[in-house]
Amino acid sequence: MIKFPIRLKRILQFIAVGLVCTTQAAFADGGHKVFELRSFQFESGTILPNTKLSYVTHGTLNTDKSNAVLVPSAYGGDHHGYDFLIGPGKALDPEQYFIIATDMFSSGLSSSPSNTPAPFDGPRFPAIAVRDNIDAGYRLLREEFGIDHLYAVVGFSMGAQQALQWAVSHPDYVSKIAPYCGSAKEYPHGVVRLEGWIAAITADAAYNNGDYNEPPIVGLRAGGTHWAAWGLSQEWYRQEKFKGFGFDRVEDYLREFWQKGLSQGDANDFITLARAWQTNNVGNTLGFGGDAEKALASIKADVLYMPCATDMYFPLASLKYESEFIPSVQFKPIPSIWGHLAGSGLNSDDNTFINDHIKAFLQD
Repeated sequence: MIKFPIRLKRILQFIAVGLVCTTQAAFADGGHKVFELRSFQFESGTILPNTKLSYVTHGTLNTDKSNAVLVPSAYGGDHHGYDFLIGPGKALDPEQYFIIATDMFSSGLSSSPSNTPAPFDGPRFPAIAVRDNIDAGYRLLREEFGIDHLYAVVGFSMGAQQALQWAVSHPDYVSKIAPYCGSAKEYPHGVVRLEGWIAAITADAAYNNGDYNEPPIVGLRAGGTHWAAWGLSQEWYRQEKFKGFGFDRVEDYLREFWQKGLSQGDANDFITLARAWQTNNVGNTLGFGGDAEKALASIKADVLYMPCATDMYFPLASLKYESEFIPSVQFKPIPSIWGHLAGSGLNSDDNTFINDHIKAFLQD
């Protein structure tokens, strides 16, 4: 069996959604920090006291504060999800950019069901909208760093959702966005898919409506089977690429890689964030009346939109449709059989494609 040279938490990141951190040493000034948002009002109307936003930075903010690049986390991952893009000569070079990597609400690092005291603990944690993360990030950038303008937002999966939302919520604040393997709106098929994941967890009697004393392991492991089928393409499985992880049989890969991995996460964190994913729609931004196409047409930033050709979370056709409404867009599908995990940092060919295109886009 393969032995991963990284902590189990890091393994969980790419097991859940295709995120992975590199095994290289942390970059300078890459230490974990917490920004105190104090009382924070969510879009749902709930005010959460002592709200926290987790983040790390890489590089140095230049004198005129014009080199800031934000990289918001994806579902199940944290600020290490972009490590394969960060480094000398890579798309996000700390010698050139000041990179701020933030962790979403319900990530387990920023305020989440798993780390918030009563009366907002567990299933009582506020409902989250993607825009809540943008509001929190905007406060971090303005209050902590005095950044009046972002050079770029780069995002994978739910990070891509956030990148697109940044460009809609703050059209004059962001120059460029590079969303990959993620969409501006969650369509009904995606809602159903995510409901299957939620149903697997909640069907476990141990879940107890979210008030569990022990993790609902049976439900989480069943959910792992769900993710295994959706995260990678049919062709990836036909070619038995799981053998590259050290598994001779698909049954072993399913059990060890997905089922055991997902059973390490917190069920309430997973569900709260999945609900935010299900309801994602840039059209719900104030002033657009639910019209995602109108919201996309309002984007002023230059956009590099990179779906994966075989992604079953965010299908190519859906993102192609969205791109047709964005005024200034480059549409560059990732030619990969790795499905959603093409954006994870796991496959060197995909890493090269993503690095090269984002690097060129940011330097243009």
